[in-house]
Amino acid sequence: MFKRIMVPVALQHVDRMRRTLNIAADLARQYDATIHFVAVSGTVPNAIARTPEKFAAELDLFAREQGDEAGVDSDSLALITNDPAAELDARLLEAVEKTEADLVVMGSHPPGVADALHLIGSHSAWLVRHSDVSVFVVR
Repeated sequence: MFKRIMVPVALQHVDRMRRTLNIAADLARQYDATIHFVAVSGTVPNAIARTPEKFAAELDLFAREQGDEAGVDSDSLALITNDPAAELDARLLEAVEKTEADLVVMGSHPPGVADALHLIGSHSAWLVRHSDVSVFVVR
């Protein structure tokens, strides 16, 4: 049913993504699918890496480790942008197309007052509205 599962990751918050990673791995095993780990980063040094190339290498290492741990094929795609916060939604949609994903498994932040007042929107909700693929949102 699914052949390419895209999982957006924030490498600095992987410790909070365990449930999302486990669900993606379970689905990949069930459908013999490849997991494509995707991350968006800026051009300036950050907590993960000092250069975009090193960031891509860190993401690749993470993807290989996750794939080996889960016993599934994995790949990585690092998207570099000048303003990750402003461009995250568009870059995630770009990643769906680049990876040819047919499912996105992504975590969601806990709902809060700002969500109830519709002051901010979630990245997962935006992707549901703008992509043609299934989106599995993990709380």
